[in-house]
Amino acid sequence: MKETLKVVNQMVRDGVIEDYAIGGAIAAIYYLEPFDTADLDIFVQVSTTGSDLMILAPIYEYLIKRGFKAKGEFIYIEGLPVQFLPVFNPLTEEAVRKAQTIKYARVTTRIMRPEHLVAIMLDTRRPKDYLRISMFLEHGTVNLRSLNAVLRRHDLMKKWKDHEHRFKP
Repeated sequence: MKETLKVVNQMVRDGVIEDYAIGGAIAAIYYLEPFDTADLDIFVQVSTTGSDLMILAPIYEYLIKRGFKAKGEFIYIEGLPVQFLPVFNPLTEEAVRKAQTIKYARVTTRIMRPEHLVAIMLDTRRPKDYLRISMFLEHGTVNLRSLNAVLRRHDLMKKWKDHEHRFKP
């Protein structure tokens, strides 16, 4: 993953993406115990020019020109399947903007904060996300005050209340 992150950081320096943050299962693993996952989800802030359908085209063109292979929704960077996801609402935009900077194997990278990950999982509403939300709460990795602020800002409090029973031990 170290080499993959170096490529993503180079994409920022080259202006292909404006900003990014690791999200999804890999981000959850950073805060929790390891569990099985197949890919790296990278949420990206890009300049929008042209059609929304083509928003990721510059990323794929950049990487393919450098010899990386695309297969389905993934592009394989240094052997790791990576899914680039453009920020698609104010919550994911904020999650990228407020991501924390960390070091992974001496490579600087950005990772979503746990409160944003939980809010995104709640908004996504997949059964595996409810399980991961429980894990975040059980491990105490979420600051509840910060989580409530995120949920309020993004109009997710009702959804939280409606599903809160799923997250209690």
